[in-house]
Amino acid sequence: MISNPLRDPRDRRLPRVPEPCALVVFGITGDLARKKLLPAVYDLANRGLLPTNFALLGFARRDWGDTEFADLAREAARKHARTPWREEVWQRLATSVRFVQGSFDDDDAFDELAGALAELEGSHGIGGNAAFYLSIPPAMFPTVLKQMQRTGMAESTSDRWRRVVVEKPFGTDLPSSRALNELVDSVFGADDVFRIDHYLGKETVQNLMALRFANTLFEPVWNGHHVDSVQITMAEDVGIGGRAGFYEETGAARDVLQNHLLQLLALTAMEEPVEFSAEQIRIEKLKVLRAISLPDDLRTFAVRGQYEQGWLAGERALGYHQEEGVDPRSTTETFAAVRLGVETRRWAGVPFYLRTGKRLPRRVTEIALVFKRAPHLPFADTDTEELGNNQLVVRVQPDEGVTLKFGSKVPGSVMEVRDVSMDFLYGEQFTEASPEAYERLLLDVLLGDATLFPRNAEVEASWAVIDPLEEFWAGTEPDPYRAGEWGPRSADEMLAAEKRQWRRP
Repeated sequence: MISNPLRDPRDRRLPRVPEPCALVVFGITGDLARKKLLPAVYDLANRGLLPTNFALLGFARRDWGDTEFADLAREAARKHARTPWREEVWQRLATSVRFVQGSFDDDDAFDELAGALAELEGSHGIGGNAAFYLSIPPAMFPTVLKQMQRTGMAESTSDRWRRVVVEKPFGTDLPSSRALNELVDSVFGADDVFRIDHYLGKETVQNLMALRFANTLFEPVWNGHHVDSVQITMAEDVGIGGRAGFYEETGAARDVLQNHLLQLLALTAMEEPVEFSAEQIRIEKLKVLRAISLPDDLRTFAVRGQYEQGWLAGERALGYHQEEGVDPRSTTETFAAVRLGVETRRWAGVPFYLRTGKRLPRRVTEIALVFKRAPHLPFADTDTEELGNNQLVVRVQPDEGVTLKFGSKVPGSVMEVRDVSMDFLYGEQFTEASPEAYERLLLDVLLGDATLFPRNAEVEASWAVIDPLEEFWAGTEPDPYRAGEWGPRSADEMLAAEKRQWRRP
């Protein structure tokens, strides 16, 4: 009998649909749930990627019934959905929406939630499978996890799976991270814990692996023999908004450097995995994270800053101390930059410059490989005055794509070589829009695919890099920079000390 090759389960072009299951969201009334999770659920349903037997349960303190919750969910999904709105899709989804009211320390509420799950098993045929999304402050994790353990909701068996999704931050330092990991792993099995870093769900980040390992063009020069330095930037043009309570306790290094940027560094620097599986990719990333070295001179090569009042996009922007809820004497950083090394054969001697900040001129995340200059240029100095280093830039957001910057002769009767760029834009090359990060990651949770989720060993290795920086910065004042500038002057001096400069995104 001839088999259809399109039905090969290894064929990743086939859309994958999870088994019958439920998604339980704790903190369903929060911003994350309303702006990201509920729209992602609708978009997955609209694309036919949710199982027919699917249920959505919300848990929060609000005194709502199922109908009121369904109305809120509909409004949030319609307002923030990526795909076109189809009322019939939502109506099918709405028949499987439930809400349980209660506080996290309320035993009766959790008993009711466990009962609702059991009831859905019969009424909606979810097969006992459920994923629990903790869209709640990290301080509440122990209470919720212990309640789930008490009610038996966390237990996977041979005929059902139970998974938990944990949002960052994964602790505030290495000891607290280990304590949190031990707690989560004591309630759920290690394979059932999904630590979500939404940057890893972005299409361009996943394309980084395709760019490197599916092409022979780039991998031969993706090393210290050809690369002068690597710059990874995550810039935001917004301030802290209404998150002063969170940000005062966290700061830019813990909020972004520890997770997003170190994960991007690991994907950029890792070796080729032996297969495209969660375990093999994780092994290679972990090797990189454990090979990261901090500079000896932290005073020069570890910079933090704090934005002051300035102008951004033609409007006056408040300084950090003027933001609502911020201590006027706060020393919390809103900008962090550091020079790291990766002590492997491939990257020995290549500096990795990481920076992140708020109230910078524009919102952009990119990974830039800056190549060494040609060893011999048979041109006069005047011919190449405007020629810089070749660069390969992976733009994660916005304008997702790849830019290759190289030298070309300027047309005319004289010899002049100048930088030019070749651009690949996702939006122009492909007709299908990229799914939102949470859309992809939620689907992977329901499928049990952990490829894009860091495990606790990666989290702990990242804290081992950040903790010495936090210890060095403790008790120091961050360097000021005006809103609308690319960070403090000391960040430019950091690269100038090694005769380099930041790429201007």
